[in-house]
Amino acid sequence: MDDKNASLWGGRFEQAPDVGLQDFGASLPVDWRLWRQDIAGSRAHAHMLAACGIISSEDAEKIDRGLDLIANQIEAGEFSFDLADEDIHMSIERALTGLIGDAGRRLHTARSRNDQVATDTRLYFKQQTGALAALLLELRGTLLALAEQHSDVMLPGYTHLQKAQPVLLAHHLLAYYWMFTRDFKRMLAARDAADASPLGAAALAGTGHPIDRQQTAASLGFSAVICNSLDAVSDRDFLLDAIYACSVAMVHLSRLCEELILWSTDEFRFITLSDRFATGSSIMPQKKNPDYAELVRGKTGRVVGDLVGLLTTLKGLPLAYNKDLQEDKEAAFDAADTLAASLAVVTGMLASMQVNAEAMLAGAQGGFMAATDLADYLAEKGVPFREAHEIVGKLVLQLEKEGRSLKDLTPVELREASPAFEGLPDDALQIESVVARRLSEGGTAQVRVREQLALAAEALERDSRLSS
Repeated sequence: MDDKNASLWGGRFEQAPDVGLQDFGASLPVDWRLWRQDIAGSRAHAHMLAACGIISSEDAEKIDRGLDLIANQIEAGEFSFDLADEDIHMSIERALTGLIGDAGRRLHTARSRNDQVATDTRLYFKQQTGALAALLLELRGTLLALAEQHSDVMLPGYTHLQKAQPVLLAHHLLAYYWMFTRDFKRMLAARDAADASPLGAAALAGTGHPIDRQQTAASLGFSAVICNSLDAVSDRDFLLDAIYACSVAMVHLSRLCEELILWSTDEFRFITLSDRFATGSSIMPQKKNPDYAELVRGKTGRVVGDLVGLLTTLKGLPLAYNKDLQEDKEAAFDAADTLAASLAVVTGMLASMQVNAEAMLAGAQGGFMAATDLADYLAEKGVPFREAHEIVGKLVLQLEKEGRSLKDLTPVELREASPAFEGLPDDALQIESVVARRLSEGGTAQVRVREQLALAAEALERDSRLSS
């Protein structure tokens, strides 16, 4: 029997696992990044064991000093990770035992790797979701600043990618601001979901040792203790919450990037991306490609796949711990890492891009985008809206065939279409007037957008306090 495995769990076995199987079963290449959390959990556990009289204070002090040495070695890149250790928990425990002897062997009293890994993962994702929330705040601040800077710029709004009605650019940007506000809330909810301690649940049924789970929870900064030991070691809902929050945020980033890609084309020219956020072509010298926006759009599929993967892993698992749960961290790490990188890219892209206000306004002038206002005018004059809709639709069809726009209509042509057009204001078809008339709450009129900007600023300040 291999001495390495015998020292931790090999008493029951006469043969060591095949080397190939060791590689297959090892999670160390993935979970090594939990080393800080593992050391923190071990330190809190040792202090509690000593306080409860389960181990001596001298052993607890040796464990403390040994863990400090290991942390310094890992920080300095001098720690030797060995796949034979299987995971970060066994790797640190073996190193600790090698440093301090029997005191290190007593550390695992009243705990299992099952509650240990759950504790480490919860600690990690409490921190990670908080960091992602901070990045979402930064992105929201950038969107808000852009909206305030370009508060009077108008552009065409679209449905079905067809020109629909003109809107203010600030209104358009604030739509994304509110999406990322919801993402921020989802991320904080995921942080709260991770904020409960499983330590002390042991393998699945608790322990007969007189431990104090409240002490370790408080030491590690958890706000509560998970009250069911089976649930404590088998629950990964907090990871689903985190990956779901990452997935929705990535979908929102993807939608925004799709518009930035379209807006930066020669056909639109609504924006010009900074050279820092574009690449060229290996064959076509004229090209300036929005590759980073495209990459964010593409990476969204990975994060959504991470969510589907973990959901599938969990769907048939009986209580309590199963080795399948080793597959939880790779997906969660990937989702968080990908979102963090994507948020940084999009925030930088927005902060550095040039808004071409004239091109946006020119785009808003075409497409019969005042048609709804003509129908609304008829409705105000008592014409049933469905009839008004048909009247204006026929006018649009006629103009389309003649290659004219709504502004080309004469008063005589309007009255021929409907006598109710009598008295139509001269500026009724001006884009500025169309925007200004959208006065309903949440509309794109300047006065409503100014109100919305104030609400967004208040929300950002409030959420900044929540995130800290």
